[in-house]
Amino acid sequence: MATALTAGAAAVPGLAFAEDPYGASPFRKINDAEWKLRLPAKSYEVLRHEDTEPPGSDGVMLNEHRKGTFACLGCGLPIFKSEWKFESGTGWPSFYTFIPGALAKKVDLAIGVPRTEYHCAQCLGHHGHVFNDGPKPTGLRYCNNGVALKFIPA
Repeated sequence: MATALTAGAAAVPGLAFAEDPYGASPFRKINDAEWKLRLPAKSYEVLRHEDTEPPGSDGVMLNEHRKGTFACLGCGLPIFKSEWKFESGTGWPSFYTFIPGALAKKVDLAIGVPRTEYHCAQCLGHHGHVFNDGPKPTGLRYCNNGVALKFIPA
């Protein structure tokens, strides 16, 4: 059973982990003004203020098909392997699973319908939402904002 994060997660209320291996991460101590200086403008809005990029607007990550790893742009934590990426037709990079321990999840009610939102477990940056319409073997679609990712080739 997941429990709410404490202290360092105050910026993202409701995030949950089974345990918090990144609780002492220096990325949790970075203030908003410093994040704004570190990140490109759209990435800052998505990662630090839970914004969503328009579908298809970040063709770089959407069209990345090389072998490698997709990591959090904010802190570099590896989140997805390239072999888990699939074409969902949504306009956002989509994956059917994630690297264990890389994500924290919370319920998002912003549009009036409960959705599961996910954040980087290390820096708590917002990445996207998970839906139950993905391919086998999980049936899940981790719908990620491209501007929240960086690609590390194998």
